[in-house]
Amino acid sequence: MSIFRTIKTTALAVALVAGGFTSPAAAQDSGWEPSQPIQIVVGFAPGGGTDQTARLIASAAQEFFPVPLVVVNRPGASGTLAAELVANAEPDGHTLLVGGGSESTSVPNHRQTNYALDDFKGVARVNREHMVIVTKTGSGLDTVEAVVERANENPGELAYGSSGPGGVLHSAFLVFAQEAGIELQHIPYQGGAPALAALLGGHVDMTIITPGDAAAQIEAGTVNAIATTSDRAEQIPDVPSLSELGYDVNLENMKGLVAPADTPDAAIEYLQQRFQQAMESETFETLADRANITPGYLSGPDFKQAMTDMSDSIGSALGDTPKEQ
Repeated sequence: MSIFRTIKTTALAVALVAGGFTSPAAAQDSGWEPSQPIQIVVGFAPGGGTDQTARLIASAAQEFFPVPLVVVNRPGASGTLAAELVANAEPDGHTLLVGGGSESTSVPNHRQTNYALDDFKGVARVNREHMVIVTKTGSGLDTVEAVVERANENPGELAYGSSGPGGVLHSAFLVFAQEAGIELQHIPYQGGAPALAALLGGHVDMTIITPGDAAAQIEAGTVNAIATTSDRAEQIPDVPSLSELGYDVNLENMKGLVAPADTPDAAIEYLQQRFQQAMESETFETLADRANITPGYLSGPDFKQAMTDMSDSIGSALGDTPKEQ
């Protein structure tokens, strides 16, 4: 078993216990059953992280459902088109959204959307992705303290690259800047890969990448990983979290399933039980290991609360900043 698979297996076991997991085999049926295929809507193109999560849970859970689980991609506007579609869908348990990321926790704080987080009910969180702040090797910004000191000396001159305006990477830096009492310049790019390329090319001073990417870049000697934006990541255990360093920041890129807010509790219970069962399966473990996805189970209510906490933190950092139309 690979070290990453060992990490994922341990993380899944801990997450299921911490999330109040009870074996669906022992749980009573809710009385509701699906009567048609269940659509799992993804707000991004095939092949990305959100799409991978959708196909992972759909593949692992199919054997526990009497109807097909169909992944439907509706990319556009940072996932908000798909979120709006599901928020307005018939609340009958047959339409779900892969939420928890920028479309749920971040973008609605930055600009007007035709839905709100309260338009969704949590079903289950599937995975979590730590976020790691990195700087270029040789920049002199090899610690958070060095970043804060430089930013205080030159307000507004230090620049960070993000995967796009309003996304969770953008928001993570806003929350950090608020906590540190510093002013930073935002340079948006069309995705995380271009933002990293801009960092390596000397066009920005910081960006955020995944722990796996951070480990690879550290080994290559190209970046300093100075802090995570939630807790420590297993892949880079020596990198501290911002909260450990005294900054109240707890943001990460979560993925899970949500349904329209008026979906009956009986349907939510049915769905949650079977997705829990899927996450306990060997199929899920194998597919998660293959896709390098770290499980992060939370029950529906706990997933919704985690999204709400992140959204509130981002909203606080934006303060009275007017939303874009």
